[in-house]
Amino acid sequence: MIPATKPYLPEREKYDALLNGIWERNWITNHGPLVREFEKKLSDHLDLEHVSFVSSGTMALELMLKTLPENGEVITSPFSYVATANAISWQGHTPVFADILPGKLTIDPQKVREKITSDTRAILATHIYGNACEIEDLESIGKEFNIPVFYDGAHCFGSKYIGKSLLNYGDMAALSTHATKIFHTVNGGVVVSQNAAQKTKIDLMRNFGHNGLNNFEEIGINGKNSEFHAAMGLAILEDAEMLLEKRKKQSAYYFKNLIDSNFELIQIKNEGETNGSYFPLICRSKQKSEDLIALANEAGIELRRYFNPALNTLKFLNQSSCPVAEDISARIICLPLYHDLSQLEQDKILNEIKKFHG
Repeated sequence: MIPATKPYLPEREKYDALLNGIWERNWITNHGPLVREFEKKLSDHLDLEHVSFVSSGTMALELMLKTLPENGEVITSPFSYVATANAISWQGHTPVFADILPGKLTIDPQKVREKITSDTRAILATHIYGNACEIEDLESIGKEFNIPVFYDGAHCFGSKYIGKSLLNYGDMAALSTHATKIFHTVNGGVVVSQNAAQKTKIDLMRNFGHNGLNNFEEIGINGKNSEFHAAMGLAILEDAEMLLEKRKKQSAYYFKNLIDSNFELIQIKNEGETNGSYFPLICRSKQKSEDLIALANEAGIELRRYFNPALNTLKFLNQSSCPVAEDISARIICLPLYHDLSQLEQDKILNEIKKFHG
């Protein structure tokens, strides 16, 4: 079976060398030297000034939302992983869904504008598949209405817009370093702040509000990550550019062979540089997508439906009509992509797809 995804593991010797230091120091959590080193090296690698390593991408979203002064409505995309909307609800806000742009699949700024009320506290937009949102339009709306614009950049390691990391945009951004991502720490996430005051607040909140041993300044939570996870991040960070280059080449090979097919392909934002996190295809109907998944499975190929269902249709969230997202989520599939997917395997996948007419 060709899997949809596969986690990358660094050379065992690299990781073991870092583990030896953990044993020597007997320091395994609570902001140890490897966590601090990881934050510094990640910051340098992505040219980000203020990063906070936390326990998951979802925790990064929740800490970001916790900086809002009062609860209310947070406008977000219905086409994202469920963690985006769950984080909003877990923090006591109400997710309000604004539909997406056909082709780009990122949140539609005009729909966002239509959803703003006196109860709106923030916009939380997802850079879908590592592809940039309509950044200028969203941030213009944020300034006009004096509301922060946060980004769910779960997929965004290595993605850029106008020459800088997508994580550098907005009032704050969240990155996932889960094992399914191009770059990972087994499990984890990162909050990217725009200034030192924001970072200080995030760092306090992720550590129960501690400021010193017996002084507490914030309502906090255990959002820390461990030396073991930081060690994995440090080991993989050395290979990050190689992994990104492989992924981009694999994505380009799919694109070259499918550009004239019956499938719709996602549009990359002008001046955007995507990392190739996913390679989505949009079939002509829901039934076609289900048929293709079944056909591929019979041929030993796993296809995934990222993201299905549309979040606005989930009964435990704020249900509303988002026809574009509902339509796309019913028809979309993602092709296998991972570090050692061979061109021979890609050819097998492409041959099966080309037997099928969208």
